[in-house]
Amino acid sequence: MPRTNEPVDRLVGRNVQIFRKAKGLSQTALGDAIGVTFQQVQKYEKGANRIGPSRLASISKSLGVPIERFFEGAQQSSADTDPLSDALASPYAVDLLQAFARVGDTRIRRSLVSLIENLADKRRG
Repeated sequence: MPRTNEPVDRLVGRNVQIFRKAKGLSQTALGDAIGVTFQQVQKYEKGANRIGPSRLASISKSLGVPIERFFEGAQQSSADTDPLSDALASPYAVDLLQAFARVGDTRIRRSLVSLIENLADKRRG
């Protein structure tokens, strides 16, 4: 019987992706650090391939993230989604958040949020 991946496999993969991006590492760099190809890292992040315990320990060490952090959100039912994790996993989200954190002026931060909300609303309408 073929193995099917569970929602927790996709969750762990998504969290690997979030933490990798937060560290500013490419899939190739993470793959090199843990001894796999970037294609394998892609499969892990998409949840297509399960990450074994020893490989997860290696990823944890490479990213400087405790193993349990990769399972955050696992207690939710499969019907629940975590909008914050979903947003962080979207392209450029971590880059945007890191750049936003470097903006010191509160007025500029508010303006940036307003600008992005307006742009998002225009795309929907």
